[in-house]
Amino acid sequence: MYYPYNSRDTLYKSKFGAVASGESLKLRLLLHLDAKVHDAYLCIRRDGEEIIWHKLTPANLYDDYKAYEIDISFDNGLYFYKFCYTSDYGEFSVTKNEDGLGVVSNEGEWWQLTCYDKNYSTPDWLKGGIIYQIFPDRFKNSGKAKEGVPSDRYLCEDWGKEPEYRQNIGPCSLGNDYYGGDIKGVTEKLPYLASLGVSCIYLNPIFEAHSNHRYNTADYMKIDPLLGTDKDLEELCKKAEKHGISVILDGVFSHTGDDSLYFNKHGRYGDGGAYRDQNSPYFKWFKFQNWPNKYHSWWGVITLPETVEEEPSFDEFITGENGVIRHWMRKGVKGWRLDVADELPDSILDNIRTAIKTENPEGFLLGEVWEDATNKISYGYRRRYLRGDQLDSVMNYPFAEAIIKYVGGGDGKDFIEAICSILENYPKEAIDVLMNHLGTHDTPRLLTRLGTKCYPATRAEQSSFTLSKNEYDLAKAKQKVAAVIQYTLPGVPSLYYGDEAGIQGFGDPFCRGTYPWGNEDTELIDFYKWLGTLRRENNVFKKGEFVPLVSGLGTMAYSRKSDDSEILIATNRWCNADTIEIPERFKGGEVLYGNRPDGINLTLDAYDFAIIKI
Repeated sequence: MYYPYNSRDTLYKSKFGAVASGESLKLRLLLHLDAKVHDAYLCIRRDGEEIIWHKLTPANLYDDYKAYEIDISFDNGLYFYKFCYTSDYGEFSVTKNEDGLGVVSNEGEWWQLTCYDKNYSTPDWLKGGIIYQIFPDRFKNSGKAKEGVPSDRYLCEDWGKEPEYRQNIGPCSLGNDYYGGDIKGVTEKLPYLASLGVSCIYLNPIFEAHSNHRYNTADYMKIDPLLGTDKDLEELCKKAEKHGISVILDGVFSHTGDDSLYFNKHGRYGDGGAYRDQNSPYFKWFKFQNWPNKYHSWWGVITLPETVEEEPSFDEFITGENGVIRHWMRKGVKGWRLDVADELPDSILDNIRTAIKTENPEGFLLGEVWEDATNKISYGYRRRYLRGDQLDSVMNYPFAEAIIKYVGGGDGKDFIEAICSILENYPKEAIDVLMNHLGTHDTPRLLTRLGTKCYPATRAEQSSFTLSKNEYDLAKAKQKVAAVIQYTLPGVPSLYYGDEAGIQGFGDPFCRGTYPWGNEDTELIDFYKWLGTLRRENNVFKKGEFVPLVSGLGTMAYSRKSDDSEILIATNRWCNADTIEIPERFKGGEVLYGNRPDGINLTLDAYDFAIIKI
């Protein structure tokens, strides 16, 4: 039996996923002879435009099914399509059902087709690699003396103390407790990061700012004095390169801090700034409704005044010849992650890309986008992040949610569908450098998320929470399964500092605790080192095809396939062992981990996995 259409089967669509501009694509519709078809059509519309009908050409027979097909190419853009046909019985549509398959129905969805610039290319140095995300204040304190540290900061002397969660009146309050992690500390730990297989360090903001997260930038051209100096950053980049590691920075351009050189609400920076002087060169950078006290701020947070990114002087300051982007790349930085990229207009995104690629053609531009980045609508219009002329790639929240949901008790079928949906919509170049994270500074720690079903309502309750020994062991087993999936899916796994060491914690600020040097879960660290070795030793994880194989209720399997090798990854999130059938070609494969299959039957232990290579 054939479906009328299946966009993920090359019988129906000659290439899986997105296509390049001008690339020839064959689409094929199969209709049963009993349908008495007269004519069949492809109905396609470019986003925001009228529907265009293309008549399909009758072609081969497949058993009792007649094929209707077309060879077609597209310009760069986002397209949606379905099929229609006329017959002895009337006019009908073929649309997509909830499983992604074509059915005769007027009620289903249209398929999406992403067409990207044929010259789209992304940095090769990151493909097949591993990202390690560091919240700078909490990773490693080198103990080196710092100069010019503002006196109103609370410097915590107990490295193991839980981050402050209370908004106290005194200096030790939420956002104002500093532990002294610094750039030199990161440099000291480069051998450790290299042992994990890390190829890219992503640093949360490092510029001068007056809170420990530093997303309220005070001076884009100055490294925060607690973190170090320009020389420290240059030294980090040079020494990291010797370990095969590149450094990318966090760019926060949709807003600044109110306590900044540019806004200067509190007078820390003298008499200038937009808040204190309407003649300030920075005045046009902000959106005042009634100067000085009424202004647009990020999500209504008055300490984060929004910037006017379209203002030429602001754009030039960020993206110009001597602007922020190029200034820090000249210090050795290899790229940028853009905070809330979906809140930045296309104009500045385009110019940021130009600045990065002009400074270094292999520079990397990553955007924070939580949804499917190919069809995202923000501020009333469709975004074009991944068409080949803007972002290189994005933070992959859809993969993260799919993995955590599955390992936490979800359906293997839903997991496979979530993965295939993104792979079908994203260009291959973007897929190869997707940031596949399972935790960040914005989310609860992975162990905590997998180890508890109840999320305490208050910060005080979250503060006192810790997993019991049994809960920890179970969460750790689940984390290993999640990490195996993360490290073997298309894209680049991103490890949030300390997840490999067993750190727990709910959301901000508890997900931002200090790295537990000397108190790590070394068994978990060794597991992540093994995963890093697995990636390094098997090139199939660099650009290999994703092939879904099994999707059961609590089990699933897929492979990564290249011209010269194929690796099967099978997982079981049940609390009991389960057996699945695998393709016969894996019967005599090399077992890299897990049980050896009995013929085509593979038994997976509880909360476990198997990896087989042919």
